[in-house]
Amino acid sequence: MSVAAQYQAFQQLGLKLDMSRGKPAPEQLDLSNALTGALTSYLAADGTDCRNYGGGVGLPEARALFGQLLDVPAAQVVVDSSSSLALMHDVIVYALLNGVPGHAPWVQNPVTFLCPVPGYDRHFSICEVRGIKMINVPMNAEGPDMDLVEKLVAEDASIKGMWIVPKYSNPGGVVYSERVVQRLAAMKTAAPDFRLMWDDAYRFHHLGERKLAVANILDACVQAGNPDRAIVFASSSKVSWAGSGVAALAASPANIAWWTKHAGFRSIGPDKINQLRHVALLKDVATVEALMEQHRQLLKPKFDAVLAQFQHYLGEVPGVSWTLPEGGYFIDLITPDGAAKRTVALAKEAGITLTPAGAAFPYGVDPRDRHLRIAPSFPSLQEINQAAQGIALSLRLALEG
Repeated sequence: MSVAAQYQAFQQLGLKLDMSRGKPAPEQLDLSNALTGALTSYLAADGTDCRNYGGGVGLPEARALFGQLLDVPAAQVVVDSSSSLALMHDVIVYALLNGVPGHAPWVQNPVTFLCPVPGYDRHFSICEVRGIKMINVPMNAEGPDMDLVEKLVAEDASIKGMWIVPKYSNPGGVVYSERVVQRLAAMKTAAPDFRLMWDDAYRFHHLGERKLAVANILDACVQAGNPDRAIVFASSSKVSWAGSGVAALAASPANIAWWTKHAGFRSIGPDKINQLRHVALLKDVATVEALMEQHRQLLKPKFDAVLAQFQHYLGEVPGVSWTLPEGGYFIDLITPDGAAKRTVALAKEAGITLTPAGAAFPYGVDPRDRHLRIAPSFPSLQEINQAAQGIALSLRLALEG
């Protein structure tokens, strides 16, 4: 049967699958349903009534928990909000309007960010909406092209920051090597107020048996004489409930004091009840790792199904490849040049909604139109098998013109 005939037969299934985002499946969310009854008291360990105002940097026990999870002192952690993306946005806005510690507001001059690609579209959206110019930096197996990064930051004082997803990156699944982390911490920058926006979103999100680790960027920056360079972000969004988690940032004492000062004008305090119940549920590193093993057992079969279907339908197609992630939420399907957008359109016609082609690049422009972000987490295993087949058929049909 021809590819066109197979595609037409697939269309007759009448599927309506949304794979546009890396959302946890209902079964994953169910793993944390104990949150609803986790509290026996509204009082924190220090006697704080969590129903009231205050506690701008987070409950002491919540800071201690994230300190354990991120391997930093609790005093260098702020727990605030349910979204790490919101914290990233606020850091950018505070830097633009007020400057980072000891420096003028960024907004006084043009601002540029380096963006490893393919990368996380919402990082790029923050820059775009705030008028920050973005420069693509290609990724390799160990992280971004550091020769290019070091050259750019040394020459251009407008480069104030860089987006980083250091482990199981979105969507390529890259794990930064220790050498890359050391170079990022120590590199010479023309801008003295340069910041690494270190989005540690997938720290415990393993898919394989190996639990890969990344060097501690805050320690590396201290050792390199740049203690304020990195700001680390994390959350429980894909650990507990995606929309009702807790988020944290970790940084140097100077950066924590800076954040606390400016965030104090934004809020009278975070949702401490939510922090308290998350501490009761997650408890410590061992408990989080056990919970994430349950997530892995639900996720890995879905990833395996996608990879098997891609191998079956695309394994012999010239110019087509895909990543084999050891963690995270995505597979990067790489097409021959110029085929990604057409594949997304054909998949849509077959009932499968994918992330727009180009979304993993600044301004939504993939210069070679070849990267597709595949998110297997939300649909059922049966639906994922069908969706992967439909995506593969759409790509093969796109290549036939």
